[in-house]
Amino acid sequence: MGKHGAAHIVWDWNGTLFHDNDAIIGATNAAFAELGLEQITLERYRALYCVPVPKFYERLIGRLPTDDEWEVMDAIFHRHYAEHRTACGLTEGVPALLADWASAGRSQSILSMYGHEELVPLVRGFGIEPHFIRVDGRTGPSGGSKAEHMVRHLSALAGPDPSSVVVIGDAADDAISARHVGAQAVLYTGGSHSRASLEAVGVPVVDTLEEAVTEAERLVA
Repeated sequence: MGKHGAAHIVWDWNGTLFHDNDAIIGATNAAFAELGLEQITLERYRALYCVPVPKFYERLIGRLPTDDEWEVMDAIFHRHYAEHRTACGLTEGVPALLADWASAGRSQSILSMYGHEELVPLVRGFGIEPHFIRVDGRTGPSGGSKAEHMVRHLSALAGPDPSSVVVIGDAADDAISARHVGAQAVLYTGGSHSRASLEAVGVPVVDTLEEAVTEAERLVA
């Protein structure tokens, strides 16, 4: 199999394959209401969002939350997110894109910072799990960076050379995690970041996942 055939995509989940913007903003504002913070629009969220997530809260409230405050904020957000996510679905065109990539003899996987125990049944419920050779969600505390998770993910795949891997996600951290392991990245504007913040990372930025796959093919051709 040539390099083109060996191309592997590592997909992000939230904001990329799973179109959960409404759930993110709904849960964020529900959590903010409980915490006495000002409500936020999607545009402001995209302009300010960053990881590690406590830094995002610092941008919003003017200081880093304490460890105790962060635990409370994180628990409240995830409680509300679980309620809001039920109304969300896959991003437009995802089933066909995944099927076409797999039918061309190429591999793909999911690496998400969403909790592993919640992620796997959610992916399975959409009927797309067979397209992936591995699905990894976060284990351990939330709020960190994806880079070390990416190291473990590629190690567990035990196959693709990093130079043939393209990470497709909606956040700057996806590109940072790709760079950390020597992979390429394509960033998608439909999720958590503004186009301006994504373009600042220095990797290709696209407006649809179809464009993302096309760009991935170009990067590893």
